Amino acid sequence: MSGLLGKKLGMTNIFDADGQRVVATAIAVGPCKVTAVKTVEKNGYSALQLGFQEKKEKAFSKPEIGFFKKNNLPCYAVLKEFAFSSIESYKVGDDLTASFFAEGEKIKVRGTSKGKGFQGVMKRHGFGGVGGTTHGQSDRLRAPGSIGSSSYPSRVFKGQRMAGRMGNDSVTVHNLKVLKINAEQNVIFVKGAVPGSINSVVELYKK
Repeated sequence: MSGLLGKKLGMTNIFDADGQRVVATAIAVGPCKVTAVKTVEKNGYSALQLGFQEKKEKAFSKPEIGFFKKNNLPCYAVLKEFAFSSIESYKVGDDLTASFFAEGEKIKVRGTSKGKGFQGVMKRHGFGGVGGTTHGQSDRLRAPGSIGSSSYPSRVFKGQRMAGRMGNDSVTVHNLKVLKINAEQNVIFVKGAVPGSINSVVELYKK
Protein backbone atom coordinates (compact mmCIF):
# COMPACT_ATOMS: atom_id res chain seq x y z
CA MET A 1 0.00 0.00 0.00
CA SER A 2 1.52 3.31 -1.08
CA GLY A 3 2.11 6.04 1.47
CA LEU A 4 4.49 8.55 3.04
CA LEU A 5 6.14 9.33 6.34
CA GLY A 6 5.24 12.38 8.38
CA LYS A 7 5.58 14.13 11.72
CA LYS A 8 2.63 14.92 13.96
CA LEU A 9 2.55 18.67 14.67
CA GLY A 10 -0.49 18.85 16.93
CA MET A 11 -4.24 19.43 16.84
CA THR A 12 -6.21 22.45 15.73
CA ASN A 13 -9.64 23.55 14.45
CA ILE A 14 -10.72 24.06 10.86
CA PHE A 15 -13.98 25.65 9.69
CA ASP A 16 -15.60 23.98 6.70
CA ALA A 17 -17.65 25.59 3.92
CA ASP A 18 -20.77 25.53 6.13
CA GLY A 19 -19.00 27.33 8.98
CA GLN A 20 -18.87 24.20 11.15
CA ARG A 21 -15.84 23.74 13.37
CA VAL A 22 -13.97 20.50 12.68
CA VAL A 23 -11.25 19.10 14.94
CA ALA A 24 -8.17 18.24 12.89
CA THR A 25 -4.59 17.06 13.28
CA ALA A 26 -1.76 18.81 11.46
CA ILE A 27 0.89 16.50 10.00
CA ALA A 28 4.12 17.56 8.30
CA VAL A 29 4.33 15.15 5.39
CA GLY A 30 7.87 14.66 4.15
CA PRO A 31 9.46 15.64 2.03
CA CYS A 32 10.35 11.96 1.80
CA LYS A 33 13.39 10.98 -0.23
CA VAL A 34 13.41 7.82 -2.33
CA THR A 35 16.45 5.95 -0.97
CA ALA A 36 15.95 2.64 -2.77
CA VAL A 37 13.74 1.12 -5.47
CA LYS A 38 12.78 -2.52 -4.93
CA THR A 39 11.88 -4.42 -8.09
CA VAL A 40 10.34 -7.83 -8.66
CA GLU A 41 13.28 -8.91 -10.82
CA LYS A 42 15.91 -8.08 -8.20
CA ASN A 43 14.11 -8.22 -4.85
CA GLY A 44 11.03 -10.34 -5.52
CA TYR A 45 8.57 -7.55 -4.78
CA SER A 46 7.77 -3.99 -5.84
CA ALA A 47 8.27 -1.19 -3.31
CA LEU A 48 9.93 2.12 -2.59
CA GLN A 49 12.15 2.73 0.40
CA LEU A 50 11.66 6.26 1.72
CA GLY A 51 13.87 8.29 4.03
CA PHE A 52 12.60 10.91 6.45
CA GLN A 53 14.25 13.40 8.84
CA GLU A 54 17.92 14.02 8.10
CA LYS A 55 20.41 13.23 10.85
CA LYS A 56 24.16 13.69 11.39
CA GLU A 57 26.50 10.90 10.30
CA LYS A 58 27.84 10.30 13.81
CA ALA A 59 24.52 8.68 14.74
CA PHE A 60 24.96 5.88 12.16
CA SER A 61 27.21 2.86 11.69
CA LYS A 62 29.76 2.65 8.88
CA PRO A 63 27.61 0.28 6.74
CA GLU A 64 24.64 2.65 7.07
CA ILE A 65 26.75 5.68 6.12
CA GLY A 66 28.15 3.72 3.18
CA PHE A 67 24.64 2.98 1.91
CA PHE A 68 23.68 6.65 1.89
CA LYS A 69 26.96 7.83 0.36
CA LYS A 70 26.72 5.19 -2.36
CA ASN A 71 23.45 6.81 -3.48
CA ASN A 72 24.69 10.39 -2.88
CA LEU A 73 22.10 10.92 -0.16
CA PRO A 74 22.18 12.50 3.30
CA CYS A 75 21.64 10.23 6.30
CA TYR A 76 18.01 9.73 7.31
CA ALA A 77 16.80 8.81 10.79
CA VAL A 78 13.76 6.88 9.53
CA LEU A 79 13.64 4.41 6.63
CA LYS A 80 10.39 2.73 5.63
CA GLU A 81 9.27 0.67 2.65
CA PHE A 82 5.91 1.30 0.98
CA ALA A 83 4.39 -0.99 -1.64
CA PHE A 84 3.77 1.10 -4.75
CA SER A 85 1.85 -0.47 -7.62
CA SER A 86 3.92 1.36 -10.24
CA ILE A 87 7.51 2.29 -9.44
CA GLU A 88 8.70 2.91 -13.01
CA SER A 89 8.23 6.67 -12.64
CA TYR A 90 10.39 6.87 -9.51
CA LYS A 91 14.15 6.82 -9.06
CA VAL A 92 16.59 7.16 -6.16
CA GLY A 93 16.79 10.78 -5.03
CA ASP A 94 13.23 11.77 -5.92
CA ASP A 95 11.21 13.76 -3.38
CA LEU A 96 7.64 12.91 -2.39
CA THR A 97 5.69 15.74 -0.79
CA ALA A 98 2.24 16.49 0.59
CA SER A 99 0.89 16.84 -2.96
CA PHE A 100 0.96 13.03 -3.03
CA PHE A 101 -2.41 13.22 -1.25
CA ALA A 102 -5.57 15.02 -2.33
CA GLU A 103 -8.11 17.00 -0.34
CA GLY A 104 -11.21 14.99 0.46
CA GLU A 105 -9.66 11.53 0.14
CA LYS A 106 -9.65 8.98 2.96
CA ILE A 107 -6.32 7.74 4.35
CA LYS A 108 -5.15 5.64 7.26
CA VAL A 109 -2.53 6.76 9.76
CA ARG A 110 -0.32 4.51 11.87
CA GLY A 111 1.72 5.68 14.82
CA THR A 112 2.98 4.73 18.27
CA SER A 113 0.64 5.70 21.08
CA LYS A 114 1.86 7.67 24.09
CA GLY A 115 3.56 5.52 26.73
CA LYS A 116 1.88 5.71 30.15
CA GLY A 117 4.24 3.43 32.06
CA PHE A 118 2.95 0.97 34.69
CA GLN A 119 -0.70 1.71 35.46
CA GLY A 120 -3.39 0.18 37.61
CA VAL A 121 -6.59 -1.47 36.44
CA MET A 122 -8.75 1.64 36.83
CA LYS A 123 -6.75 3.71 34.38
CA ARG A 124 -5.65 0.84 32.15
CA HIS A 125 -8.98 -1.00 31.79
CA GLY A 126 -11.57 1.36 33.25
CA PHE A 127 -12.37 -0.68 36.37
CA GLY A 128 -14.65 0.94 38.92
CA GLY A 129 -12.70 -0.14 41.99
CA VAL A 130 -13.94 -2.22 44.92
CA GLY A 131 -15.16 -1.43 48.40
CA GLY A 132 -16.62 1.75 49.78
CA THR A 133 -15.08 5.03 50.83
CA THR A 134 -15.54 4.42 54.57
CA HIS A 135 -12.74 4.19 57.09
CA GLY A 136 -10.80 0.94 56.87
CA GLN A 137 -11.39 0.49 53.13
CA SER A 138 -8.92 3.03 51.77
CA ASP A 139 -6.32 0.41 50.78
CA ARG A 140 -8.78 -1.33 48.40
CA LEU A 141 -10.35 1.59 46.56
CA ARG A 142 -8.39 1.09 43.33
CA ALA A 143 -7.81 -2.66 43.66
CA PRO A 144 -8.87 -5.08 40.88
CA GLY A 145 -10.81 -7.37 43.22
CA SER A 146 -10.78 -11.14 42.74
CA ILE A 147 -8.60 -12.30 39.85
CA GLY A 148 -9.54 -16.00 39.99
CA SER A 149 -11.27 -18.80 41.83
CA SER A 150 -9.64 -20.33 44.90
CA SER A 151 -11.30 -23.74 44.39
CA TYR A 152 -11.03 -24.38 40.65
CA PRO A 153 -8.86 -23.92 38.67
CA SER A 154 -6.79 -22.32 41.47
CA ARG A 155 -4.88 -20.14 39.07
CA VAL A 156 -5.16 -16.89 37.17
CA PHE A 157 -6.55 -17.28 33.67
CA LYS A 158 -4.36 -16.18 30.77
CA GLY A 159 -5.44 -12.79 29.48
CA GLN A 160 -6.88 -11.64 32.81
CA ARG A 161 -7.06 -7.85 32.84
CA MET A 162 -4.62 -6.63 35.45
CA ALA A 163 -2.23 -3.78 36.15
CA GLY A 164 0.73 -3.44 33.80
CA ARG A 165 2.45 -1.45 31.09
CA MET A 166 0.09 0.89 29.25
CA GLY A 167 0.54 2.64 25.92
CA ASN A 168 3.56 2.68 23.59
CA ASP A 169 1.71 0.40 21.16
CA SER A 170 1.38 0.55 17.39
CA VAL A 171 -2.07 2.00 16.62
CA THR A 172 -3.72 2.41 13.21
CA VAL A 173 -6.65 4.76 12.59
CA HIS A 174 -8.65 4.16 9.40
CA ASN A 175 -10.77 6.41 7.18
CA LEU A 176 -9.34 9.77 8.19
CA LYS A 177 -10.44 12.48 5.78
CA VAL A 178 -7.86 14.91 4.40
CA LEU A 179 -9.46 18.29 5.09
CA LYS A 180 -6.79 20.67 3.82
CA ILE A 181 -3.34 20.58 2.23
CA ASN A 182 -0.70 23.29 2.53
CA ALA A 183 1.57 22.36 -0.39
CA GLU A 184 4.09 25.13 0.30
CA GLN A 185 4.87 23.93 3.82
CA ASN A 186 4.12 20.23 3.13
CA VAL A 187 1.47 20.09 5.85
CA ILE A 188 -1.84 18.26 5.65
CA PHE A 189 -4.79 18.46 8.02
CA VAL A 190 -6.76 15.28 8.69
CA LYS A 191 -10.08 15.06 10.48
CA GLY A 192 -9.88 13.75 14.04
CA ALA A 193 -6.97 12.54 16.13
CA VAL A 194 -4.00 10.38 15.22
CA PRO A 195 -1.90 8.27 17.61
CA GLY A 196 1.36 9.49 19.07
CA SER A 197 2.77 12.54 20.78
CA ILE A 198 3.73 15.84 19.16
CA ASN A 199 6.77 15.50 16.84
CA SER A 200 6.39 11.71 16.68
CA VAL A 201 6.77 9.97 13.31
CA VAL A 202 3.60 8.60 11.72
CA GLU A 203 2.93 6.56 8.58
CA LEU A 204 0.25 7.74 6.15
CA TYR A 205 -1.27 5.26 3.70
CA LYS A 206 -3.55 5.76 0.73
CA LYS A 207 -6.73 3.66 0.77
